[in-house]
Amino acid sequence: MTPIQGINAILAGDYPDPSIVRAGEHYYMTHSSFHYTPGLLIWHSLNLTDWEPAGHAVLEHVGGSIMAPDFIYHEGLFYIYFPAGGTNWVVTAENPAGPWSRPVDLKVGYIDPGHAADEQGNRYLFLSEGYRIRLSKDGLSTAGELELVYAGWRYPKEWLTEGFYLESPKLTYKDGYYYMTSAQGGTAGPATSHMIVSARAASLDGPWENSPHNPVIRTQHRSEQWWSKGHGTLVDTPEGDWYLVYHAYEKDYYPLGRQTLLEPVTWTADGWFTAGDQEAGAASASGLLSAERQPDRALVSEESGGLGLHWHFWGGVHREDYRIDKNSVVLKAVPGEQPGPLLCIPVHHTYTAEVTIAVGDEAYGTLGLFYKPGFHYGIGFDGREAFAYRNGNASERSAASGGSVTLRLINDEHEVSLYFMNAKGEWSKLDHGFEMSGFHHNVLGGFLSLRIALQASGAGEVRFSGFKYRAGL
Repeated sequence: MTPIQGINAILAGDYPDPSIVRAGEHYYMTHSSFHYTPGLLIWHSLNLTDWEPAGHAVLEHVGGSIMAPDFIYHEGLFYIYFPAGGTNWVVTAENPAGPWSRPVDLKVGYIDPGHAADEQGNRYLFLSEGYRIRLSKDGLSTAGELELVYAGWRYPKEWLTEGFYLESPKLTYKDGYYYMTSAQGGTAGPATSHMIVSARAASLDGPWENSPHNPVIRTQHRSEQWWSKGHGTLVDTPEGDWYLVYHAYEKDYYPLGRQTLLEPVTWTADGWFTAGDQEAGAASASGLLSAERQPDRALVSEESGGLGLHWHFWGGVHREDYRIDKNSVVLKAVPGEQPGPLLCIPVHHTYTAEVTIAVGDEAYGTLGLFYKPGFHYGIGFDGREAFAYRNGNASERSAASGGSVTLRLINDEHEVSLYFMNAKGEWSKLDHGFEMSGFHHNVLGGFLSLRIALQASGAGEVRFSGFKYRAGL
């Protein structure tokens, strides 16, 4: 594999808290999936820059937000450890594409688990705030008590961060040392908040020595392209090259969420790793070029005939309320504006989404942008009229004849315009539009992103077909 230079945006859009594992020549990666179900989308690559979705590791809603997983390969089995609902869970599979086991509750708190095994085969789960707990031999239960083993790296008090927040311990063994790669500074907030720090020890019992090169990666100033860079995992190649995979917000595009970046690291003669030129600031990243190579957002998978892998439901309440019929997705309508839309992740600064909607009974369908319940805007159709809506409140109704109508939504750098196709086959624009640059965590919380949403409301069913997503107007 040809060595990769500079900072690379390998997954544009909201793919935060990346965890990556190599098995031979194959790389697999997953990310936080929060309340989106199915969760823990598995990605596969042979070169670290081109990624294809392979399947989901969690098909149910586990009662909480899935954050910061750890994806590992241990003695012929893949494991993903993840926190949700105040506890930590684990799922296993022989093949990352699935099937995966049902989630097992480890009954231990804290977040951001990181698995490690020593040379004697003892297995541990490292957790946020510097804690560790021993695991059973099969890794499916705990076998000890929580221990405080690491205090983190004390960055200068004058730095502007979101808080200390010692999180995301990811463990790597190399040349006689265990390296713990952690996040500090908070995952959002000021541009300079997040960072990646390193510590090492000759034993998993410590003591842990902080790297003289900390922080290994950090946004130095708000003038940079990538803000709040942090939450890193080390990965090597069969050729012996090493990289850090981490996330960051793109300046001026917070609603897209935290994107997955990759950067090469260099090992020093005394056994530490460094990345980039931290004094001069990071080099320009490749931006969103990789997004052009990502698969389309087809509603129905040509391969499986099921729901496209890029689609997921908000929460677990309505995730069974759909069926696939003739290359369409038919959603069961739910009363009012109950949260539970079908969602996918946009990956461009400017993008266009279109879908054809057919309604029945007293149902109406919508094409919109959804951050979380209470923040859901777009355009809808009720069988008679197209209309703008804001959290279920309709306005500017316009006659739209026929049993179905095609809706279009354009997000041009946070400014959203709404269209429907009239009886003459021409696009008709509504006056009502939205400005959505504030739809992100620093304003609304939740560590989420603005996503394209299909919703069926009222009574009956709504058929969605011909969904299209493209970059630009």
